[in-house]
Amino acid sequence: MKPTLCLLGNRFDEGIKLDRESWFSVTPEVVARHIAEKYQYDVVLDAFCGAGGNTIQFARTCNRVVAIDIEPNKIAMTKHNATIYGVHEKIEFITGDFFELAPRLKADMVFLSPPWGGPSYSKAKEYEVESMLRPRPASELMQVARTISPNVELFLPRNTRHDQIVSLARKGVEIEKNYIGRGLVGITAYYF
Repeated sequence: MKPTLCLLGNRFDEGIKLDRESWFSVTPEVVARHIAEKYQYDVVLDAFCGAGGNTIQFARTCNRVVAIDIEPNKIAMTKHNATIYGVHEKIEFITGDFFELAPRLKADMVFLSPPWGGPSYSKAKEYEVESMLRPRPASELMQVARTISPNVELFLPRNTRHDQIVSLARKGVEIEKNYIGRGLVGITAYYF
């Protein structure tokens, strides 16, 4: 197995499905596992589940995960991948727009790993969460997420400006740099 494939998960060779976008947007398994184990909740909502990298790891540490994606093919991949990991029964899969669904959702924690704008984000000196994050600025994402739970975890590019991460906090925030070996792969902000 190639080193990049190892980062995607120890079950990749068992039939994990990823589309073209997921190859560069899925959270590496070791990072997703760490995020899921750091603070454990009963019910977690993954607002932009993609191929299910984070959803699967949350399902291993909590009682229930609500996995949302606006693209039906992403939900299909997440279902397939969760079945390979044996956690599909702990996941409720919803195809839809997080912003439209939010008023009817409840969870103990909301996990946000929204689209970063494609691989070009890494070419920017600094990642701006208000202008570069998709589908909406980080402040809007956080506002909607907080209607569901005060506990929000936000996974962001490694070049995100720390002052912008801090500016999203109401009470407290813990900022964690996520490394694999010596390589910084992302930043997780834990808001309380």
